Amino acid sequence: MKKWISLLCSAAMLALLLAGCGGGNEASGSGDNGGEKVSISIWHNWTGQDAKAVAMRKIIEDFRTAHPEIEVVDEGLPTDGLKTRLRTVAAADEMPDLFVMWPDAMTKEFVKGDLLQPINDELDANPDWKNNFIPNALDGYTVDGKIYSVPMNLAPSSFIYYNDSLFKKYNVKVPETWEELETAIQTFNDNGVIPIALGNKANWVAQSTFFSTVGDRVTGTEWFLKAVAQDGAKFTDPEFVEALTKFQKLGDIKAFQDGFNSLDETQMMQLYFQGNAAMVVNGGWALANLVNNAPPEVLDNTHITIVPTIDGGKGAADTTAGVVGTGLGVSKKLTGARKEAAMKLFYAMAGPDGQKATLDSSTLVSYNIELDKSKAHPLFVELYDLIQRVKIVPVYDSKLGSATVEVVNNGLQELLMGGKAEDIARKIQDAQAAAVASN
Repeated sequence: MKKWISLLCSAAMLALLLAGCGGGNEASGSGDNGGEKVSISIWHNWTGQDAKAVAMRKIIEDFRTAHPEIEVVDEGLPTDGLKTRLRTVAAADEMPDLFVMWPDAMTKEFVKGDLLQPINDELDANPDWKNNFIPNALDGYTVDGKIYSVPMNLAPSSFIYYNDSLFKKYNVKVPETWEELETAIQTFNDNGVIPIALGNKANWVAQSTFFSTVGDRVTGTEWFLKAVAQDGAKFTDPEFVEALTKFQKLGDIKAFQDGFNSLDETQMMQLYFQGNAAMVVNGGWALANLVNNAPPEVLDNTHITIVPTIDGGKGAADTTAGVVGTGLGVSKKLTGARKEAAMKLFYAMAGPDGQKATLDSSTLVSYNIELDKSKAHPLFVELYDLIQRVKIVPVYDSKLGSATVEVVNNGLQELLMGGKAEDIARKIQDAQAAAVASN
């Protein structure tokens, strides 16, 4: 998801660049702290060997070299583990200094809990940075006019990555309609090939990478946002039950390998890398993993498309679920020299050079940078061009409250194993009604 480009300028140049960050405060941590080393913590999910994770860890290492007066204590956790741990420490008001967080629902919850501090001053001190994000990129991190982070990537969450050699071998058409998808599933099953690899042990995967787009195809975005607000729509409405039923049929016709609820996302991608699966549905972030870790015979035959259209659905066809991407939260408790140090690291990771490093790692960004297609991996160029033509619609876990998201995720596990769509819809509706009532 290899022609690699230098991710960052030299440590010396980086030091010069970062000196202007932090709202115009140029004093180093050591100068403001009596010569003592300033220590800051950062929690992240850059734990793998995908190109994005490697690039982000390199930025941290380069920052340590450029700033010996700042001790950076970083801790990496897998995405689902990070989300769980953040909510645990949030309940105890013990947030790390910096931490990867998600836009919309998580940001609003943390602001409501008085856990974050805004970064308006830092953005205003660097207008070229602030004004170079794509339209609406900061909306998911803005609460009551205050901006609490910036996106460090662009995260469309729902693409079909497919092995074209398997499609050609079995004379299967790349599906553009739901009926064609069902036909492809049948053909691959008949020939002993897993149609779609799925690893839903971390139960967000089915929801984020697949169902959010299927749901939008059936109900349309307007209905979903009304249901989120519990204003003119409910998750027990016929269109949502229809979306659940449509998704459930994938389980019924054996679209996924056996045991999909006991495999994780890494194992899911391995099934695809090994050539055992014709397709895998995953976010744009998966491409950095593909280009770094897929064997050539799979990588060279991989192409990308979107979830097929659904006849009679109310949603647009040329869409994918997603969000602008994760950002870094800044603990409300940070002050003085430690805050200045943290904001320097924030800028190194989320500022212009960090955005370029992300793009160079075959990862989409919510920032205006022109891709050098002559140097980028061809599959990333394919993704980059595709996203120019596709509109992003809300992924469910970005808009629903955390309690409701857990009900959705568990409900989809149950649904694919034969649970009743109407019962699962009722559980989701009850959870979201309670969430709205409590706000």
